[in-house]
Amino acid sequence: MKSLDMMLAAIQPPDWAAMDAARAHQTRLAKPPGSLGRLEDLSVQLAGITGQVHNRMDKKHLLVFASDNGVVAEGVSSAPQSVTLQQTLNLTRAKTGAAVLARHFGCRITVCDVGVNADIRDAAVVGRKIARGTQNIACGPAMSREQALTAIATGFTLAAETDADVLGIGEMGIGNTTTSSAVLAALLPADVEAVTGRGGGITDESFEKKKAAIRRAIAVNQPDRQDPVDVLSKVGGFDLAAMCGAFLGSAATRRPVVIDGFISAVAALCACRLAPLTRAYLVPSHASYEIGYRLAMDAMDLQPMLLLGMRLGEGSGCPLAFQVLEGACAIINDMATFEQAGIDDGYLDEIRQGDQFTVPGRG
Repeated sequence: MKSLDMMLAAIQPPDWAAMDAARAHQTRLAKPPGSLGRLEDLSVQLAGITGQVHNRMDKKHLLVFASDNGVVAEGVSSAPQSVTLQQTLNLTRAKTGAAVLARHFGCRITVCDVGVNADIRDAAVVGRKIARGTQNIACGPAMSREQALTAIATGFTLAAETDADVLGIGEMGIGNTTTSSAVLAALLPADVEAVTGRGGGITDESFEKKKAAIRRAIAVNQPDRQDPVDVLSKVGGFDLAAMCGAFLGSAATRRPVVIDGFISAVAALCACRLAPLTRAYLVPSHASYEIGYRLAMDAMDLQPMLLLGMRLGEGSGCPLAFQVLEGACAIINDMATFEQAGIDDGYLDEIRQGDQFTVPGRG
């Protein structure tokens, strides 16, 4: 596997010239300036990623990393750990929310076991198990630094070797909103109350146990916020580390990569802390219902595209975001220019000199 330094060195800046060319082409399309909002921004971002003004998102692929987390011993989840195994298998059988959406929209899905606490003999699951779950972060490090680096490299390699125009990154693992909250609290840093939600739904008693476990994990392990690998190894999970690597691998191979919800956003933040250039390749999907999501997105200066009240995880927001990306490509590829539409755009000269669209108090 590649060393971390080699992985990070492979990530290059976006193609600024291609982005300028995409913006110039957008100004020639037969529409009021900026009237298609984020779709225009996305087409420019895609140009910077691929180096081409005109792009297609024909091959869409969701990568889901599955792992168990030892912190469930603290009573932080309503679901038993066995759900990780069953849902890992169900993802490959189009029985989960993310898998149903992926199939509906013609998106391929790969499920990778990096640490499920069970033997999986199903050939549909890619086996890259590092260990049978992590250790309990409330008592000590989740994993060794070497294991964290292995997980990052695993995600990087899988993403880099996946044949796709666009990738999405999801997860499956009971207890991983606890580890994600711990990682986010350590990285920012932020108060545990500000980053910890109820995940899949828990009682008030379990919610207090969850926050207490995160506080103990940070106190016991003292993760170094300047070293994302240290943070992941001490209070993270194999799934989070592999997802971080997948974001890096997508960027290194110059493909757009979609962030799902809270857990995916925390993994993306880890990737950005390791390689800031990764941000140029990230496409947020939906605004997660989880309380820490906004802080993670603010830390990357990103805004979600969709407001759907979702909090499922698994990568469920990615197939929806892929459709928006396809729409952005369709506009810049197929929409007529003023010249092609037979319209003299001289009437827009004055409007183009400034913001003629925002109503005071509304923008």
